[in-house]
Amino acid sequence: MTAPLAIRFVTAQDFAAWQPLWDGYNAFYGRSGETALPEAFTRIAWSRFLDPAEPMHALVAEREGQLLGLAHYLFHRNTTNPADNCYLQDLFTVPASRGLGVGRALIEAVYAQAREAGAGRVYWQTHETNATAMQLYDKLAEKSGFLVYRKPL
Repeated sequence: MTAPLAIRFVTAQDFAAWQPLWDGYNAFYGRSGETALPEAFTRIAWSRFLDPAEPMHALVAEREGQLLGLAHYLFHRNTTNPADNCYLQDLFTVPASRGLGVGRALIEAVYAQAREAGAGRVYWQTHETNATAMQLYDKLAEKSGFLVYRKPL
């Protein structure tokens, strides 16, 4: 019998187990080796997750002491609703746990946190080639129809 999956907030002691997940997420999106994020960016994000005054949060999925996935989200204001939006910025599960409900559990946990915070919406982006993840996303949310434009500064 498989041990139950626990979804919880990260703690300072999780850094060493969280970082391989973070690195895997970034590698999936082409940020590894020479294109890897600077270590300072990782340290800043990590410190924000642990700061209760920050609007950024990190959840992890854990089974039998092993971290299997992460979800990073943040709350922000918007102009079309007085309630904050919740942006699910990063979602990643270890390849061996895909298809086992880890991603779904993390998304549902973000939904629960957003409801508790009084947010009016949870939204996220994925790359158009991420077909496997979109099979799950199509079951849990609706496509907005919007395209993302950006300009690095």
